[in-house]
Amino acid sequence: MKNLNDVKLPNRVPTEKILETLANLYPEAKCELLFSNPFELLIATMLSAQATDKKVNQITPHLFKKYKKPEDFLHLTQKQLEEDIKEIGLYKTKAKNILETCRMLFEKYNGEVPKDREILESLPGVGRKTANVVLSNAFGIPAIAVDTHVFRVSNRIGLAQSDKVLETEQQLMKRIPKKLWSDAHHWLIWHGRRVCTARNPKCNFCLVLPYCKYGKQNTNR
Repeated sequence: MKNLNDVKLPNRVPTEKILETLANLYPEAKCELLFSNPFELLIATMLSAQATDKKVNQITPHLFKKYKKPEDFLHLTQKQLEEDIKEIGLYKTKAKNILETCRMLFEKYNGEVPKDREILESLPGVGRKTANVVLSNAFGIPAIAVDTHVFRVSNRIGLAQSDKVLETEQQLMKRIPKKLWSDAHHWLIWHGRRVCTARNPKCNFCLVLPYCKYGKQNTNR
C-alpha cells in the first residue's frame, strides 16, 4: 500500500479523507483474479466480463495448466475451448474472442502481451477496462479500471459524478493523484464488494459514511 503521507493530495478534504479511510480499510487490496503472468491476467480478465472473480478463479487454474501460451490455444477449436469455459457467462463469445486474441498475439506480437493501451484495445474482446486491468496489475502502469464496482462506489461517495463509464474514469484521474490510481482502483472494488454493494449497501457500518451524500440519504430513509 502506498504511504499517503508521501503523496500530495488535491486540496479537497473529502477526497483526502475518503482515500485515507479506504486505504486503512483495505491495506492488502489487490487484484483478486488468479494469474502468474500478463497473458494469464489478460485471459482471466476477458473471462471476468459479467462474471465474478470467484467463478473465473474456479476455471482458470485448470485452463492455464493445459494452455500456457497463446500458441497453445491455437490448437483448439472454438467448441473445445467452449467446453473448458462453459461455466462462465457468455462463454461462446468469450471463446471466440480469446482464440482470435491469441492468434493476433502469436502472429503480430511474438506471443507477448503488449504494454500499449491502444494495441490492447485492438484485440478482440478487450475494451478499455480490461486494458487498464492488465496495464496496472501486470505491468505496474498507473491506471483506473472502471468496472461495475468502481463506477457505483465512486459515484455514490462523490469522487465522480457521471452516468458514463469513461467520464467517471476521467474524473477519477483528475481527482486522485496518479501515484494512487492503481491502489484506489482496488480500494473502490473491495469496498464495493464488501460494503457498498449494489443492493442493500451496508451504509450503517460504512466508515466512509461521514463523507458520502448517498449513504447519509440512505440511512435517513
